Amino acid sequence: MNQRENADRFRSLHASGELLRLPNAWDVGSARLFEACGARAIATTSAGLAWSLGYADGNHVPTRVLEAATREIARVVNVPLSVDAEAGLAKDAAGTRETIAALIGAGAVGVNLEDGTEPPDVLRAKIEAAKDAGVRAGVALFVNARTDVYLKRLVRGERACAEAIARGRMYRDAGADGFFVPGLSDPESIRAIVAAIALPLNLMLVPGLPNPSALQQLGVRRVSAGSSIAQAAYSLARREALALLGSENAAATPALSYPELNALFV
Repeated sequence: MNQRENADRFRSLHASGELLRLPNAWDVGSARLFEACGARAIATTSAGLAWSLGYADGNHVPTRVLEAATREIARVVNVPLSVDAEAGLAKDAAGTRETIAALIGAGAVGVNLEDGTEPPDVLRAKIEAAKDAGVRAGVALFVNARTDVYLKRLVRGERACAEAIARGRMYRDAGADGFFVPGLSDPESIRAIVAAIALPLNLMLVPGLPNPSALQQLGVRRVSAGSSIAQAAYSLARREALALLGSENAAATPALSYPELNALFV
């Protein structure tokens, strides 16, 4: 498929009524492997990809480096490719437009953009800029708007669901094609957000998340692994390296956490 066909295909995967399962890739090899495993699309993990490139997660990867990595992944896979662009690797909408234009030029048909701890108005402007970049490139770019209301506990308790809904509506009105709420696992809140936003809802694998069948019944359209598979791979690599280097406790070495891995590059 060419890029425009892949863009249409990626959009259709969110509208089929089935749950789109994405084992997030962190480099060219993992992307090709996941495609060979049957993944219907490839989505990158910002953390895993950053680590593979020698940077900490959190908008530290230069645009030119992410663009080059995207181009290499697109070279080896045939399925649609969506890239986690974090906060656009930019402070403002203009910078985000440049970032997204570069990623589209490298072969991406979808991007994730997140609000983090910034005011939601900032992401709204970035979404509009990203959609404009897609229009200029002639690609029906799928923008998956991520809110960190739950993941970073920006709002506590029962107010979190209402805040997520308010942000989701704002991002939808700005042109977002999907809504990503990592950290959310409560079935009632999931159901409420699905009903209120009218966008494909994306969740991330976290403890307590309902199983795929239950998620589909709740109306969730996409579930992704985040950095968990990359962390598992690096954890295995550390155990094997420690064993080779003569560590007596290599087999009992615990899995690497996100903060431990990220600290290697800070």
